[in-house]
Amino acid sequence: MTQQEITLLNLGQSLDDLANLDPRGYGVCKILYAGSRKLAGKPLCVNAAEKLVATLKENDIVYILTGFVLRPFKKAETDGIISSMLLCRALVKAFGVKPVIICPEENRKAVENMSACVGLHLREDLQELKEIPVSMGMITFTKDAAAAPAMADELLAKLPPAAVISIEAPGCNEEGVYHNAVGLEVTELEAKMDVLFEKAQAMGILNIAIGDLGNEIGMGAIAETLERYIPYAAKGRCSCGCGGGIAVRTKADTLITATVSDWGCYAMIAAIAYLKEDLDIMHTAEQEKEALTCGCRSGMIDMYGWLIPAIDGFGLEIQMPIVQLMREMVKSALSLKTTCKTWFEKVEELKFFEQ
Repeated sequence: MTQQEITLLNLGQSLDDLANLDPRGYGVCKILYAGSRKLAGKPLCVNAAEKLVATLKENDIVYILTGFVLRPFKKAETDGIISSMLLCRALVKAFGVKPVIICPEENRKAVENMSACVGLHLREDLQELKEIPVSMGMITFTKDAAAAPAMADELLAKLPPAAVISIEAPGCNEEGVYHNAVGLEVTELEAKMDVLFEKAQAMGILNIAIGDLGNEIGMGAIAETLERYIPYAAKGRCSCGCGGGIAVRTKADTLITATVSDWGCYAMIAAIAYLKEDLDIMHTAEQEKEALTCGCRSGMIDMYGWLIPAIDGFGLEIQMPIVQLMREMVKSALSLKTTCKTWFEKVEELKFFEQ
């Protein structure tokens, strides 16, 4: 193995490990990771980052699908939208692309307000998006299942993307039903973005999905793991009586699982920063704080319903250190390439990582 290969294996695994820290202790993230890591055959964040680096070029369109609306509040949660906005920033810095957030109407205010936090000009006029540098777009997607296919076809024809990335976006099961984490039906609340994801996938477009349970777009790629080990996932195990479970039908080609979907996205951003040798692609802990606080003040709610700067029950006390650790790991890996070269050579000679 080369020095670069050893670094990507170990740095990538460490980033994955951070994204799968288990503060709750009930182990769901470990179950999901066992399935997704086997599927990828390498660290998840590196697998996704390498594909983006190999695919994206300046002015490409990238769809970012996000926005899970929670009952009984009928508001969108913080998980997904926070990292999606920071990913827009990262992709513009890394590749000069035009990211487009695809989300339900409930995310509109947060996207409008957070665009300033990440330093991008927001444009809903797609022609302006193409013409204005350092910009991003937003499209609110329909909740009408009958209208979704036509809307998806129109978008893909007018604004074909080079990649589609889904982050904590709801997906339906084989029965066409959308569920929350405890198996209750939320079909009427959710934008039918999985229709767009599936159509893009059928066109051969690079697709990446990030989830933390099994009811998110793309997680059907590890259906066997979900149905065997995740509560409410197997057929007939949901709480709504639809005959299915929370496990979704969509099967992403590239999957990232994490304790919190946003953490999985941050690991991917960090891996891109390493591959592009530009630390600034990875946001800082202070930028995380600003984005999360802005999202909260724009009506996004924590998983438990609180209007506080938290994601899935984890406040700034854990969000900021995770971001800082990921950033520092990339910084060390980049700055010590030459300093540690001899050590890499000795490790390579002994061939532990080739086993």
